[in-house]
Amino acid sequence: MTFLDYLPILIIAVIVGGAAFYIYKQKKKGRKCIGCPYCDACASKGTKNACSSKNENKDLQNKE
Repeated sequence: MTFLDYLPILIIAVIVGGAAFYIYKQKKKGRKCIGCPYCDACASKGTKNACSSKNENKDLQNKE
């Protein structure tokens, strides 16, 4: 097998490794919902509000 045969495997391994490192880094910071852009204002941080994204979705539903 040549290098070109291993190249796609190497690229996928780098992408998966980068994603795993990002998750590890965010969990180390204490973020619980990594995919949520409002995770700093989440109820899991001890605030009275529920997740901001849930509130935003309710506001959008009320406008319709």
